[in-house]
Amino acid sequence: MAVPKRKVSKARRDKRRANWKLAIPGMVACPKCGAYHLAHRVCKACGTYDGKEILKKEA
Repeated sequence: MAVPKRKVSKARRDKRRANWKLAIPGMVACPKCGAYHLAHRVCKACGTYDGKEILKKEA
């Protein structure tokens, strides 16, 4: 069974974990209202998707 020969230092451990980052979500500007939202999803500000009104929003 594999067992570490030496204790891994905090610096070495943290260097290895340096690439464990979260991906940035793909935000796009809504063509109708200009608010930012996730790509390929309904805009929460105006309720449109692909130029069509999906959700009824009060102005």
